[in-house]
Amino acid sequence: MPVIEVLHLHKYYRVHYKAPGLMGSLRAFFRRRYQVIRAVEDISFTIEPGEIVGFLGPNGAGKTTTLKILAGLLHPTAGEARVLGFIPQRRERAFLRQITLVMGQKQQLLWDLPAMETFLLNQAVYGIPEAEFRRTLNELVELLDLEGLLTKQVRKLSLGERMKCELAAALLHRPRVLFLDEPTIGLDVTMQARIRDFIREYNRRTGATVLLTSHYMADVAALCRRVLVIHRGHLLYDGDLEALAERVTPYRIVRVTMAQPIPMSALTPFGEVLSLNSHRAELQVPRARTAEIAAALLTALPVTDLAIEEPPVEEVIRRVFAEATQLEPELAARWPEPPEETGLEAEDPGWTDEEA
Repeated sequence: MPVIEVLHLHKYYRVHYKAPGLMGSLRAFFRRRYQVIRAVEDISFTIEPGEIVGFLGPNGAGKTTTLKILAGLLHPTAGEARVLGFIPQRRERAFLRQITLVMGQKQQLLWDLPAMETFLLNQAVYGIPEAEFRRTLNELVELLDLEGLLTKQVRKLSLGERMKCELAAALLHRPRVLFLDEPTIGLDVTMQARIRDFIREYNRRTGATVLLTSHYMADVAALCRRVLVIHRGHLLYDGDLEALAERVTPYRIVRVTMAQPIPMSALTPFGEVLSLNSHRAELQVPRARTAEIAAALLTALPVTDLAIEEPPVEEVIRRVFAEATQLEPELAARWPEPPEETGLEAEDPGWTDEEA
């Protein structure tokens, strides 16, 4: 059975709107106006046990809202969500013991105390037996290289050290499902790589299911074969990352190094020249003709090295969002905006407006 099931999920926020200035405040006092924010709009997907799935989208796309619904922090406006067979918003004890939500911009560690104090608190909250707690803690200390950090005040740790301790605190109860919201935000390249290695190894050792949001495409490329792409609340794509790249970027990048400088005119017959710097050149060539063009380059030019690369993941996602922008009139026609002044009250479909 799927670990995560989402079916026609919606989440709308009804937000008070006030015009600026004194007159705006007076008008708002006597006649409040509201705007309806469509954070999540009719998305459906399933995730199988042990998968690591990337959840991609620009700021405000609905990623964090979806994760909060799946973790039970928000109630959906409409639709269904199930995690491990549980309905998340019921917040049942058996459900909470099997999931964790790690948000890169929020922390659970006690600021003025050593990280170990938070670990002991979580042990008491989850009722973890002492032997199991020590075994799991030792494993996490090894995987995350936490030796020497557990007894330091949290406020004296670096950002990367705090993030590693946050992960350890969130995983002490050995959750089966990990919701990771920007776990590498603000970290340097070295620490990002360490966090990625840890997530991959934890998934391998425990078989945990991971739903990961990140604006760092290196995280996604390194960890996720499958991605969900969301834009303005709508799910645009659900599938293999390589298949997405083939669909939206029908080209590859060929990098060549030559024994002697070559003029631009010698390269243009082989593809679009993206850069040329003395002995090195970068070409964009049609995906279907990559092998043919590579062979021709090796035959016609004094090539000493040749590499064929996929377009950067950032470019793939940028093109997906560009396609979505072109589709926005069609999406707006399919889901008309609710009336701004009265929110959902004018055409009330029976949804509740519960917000955390």
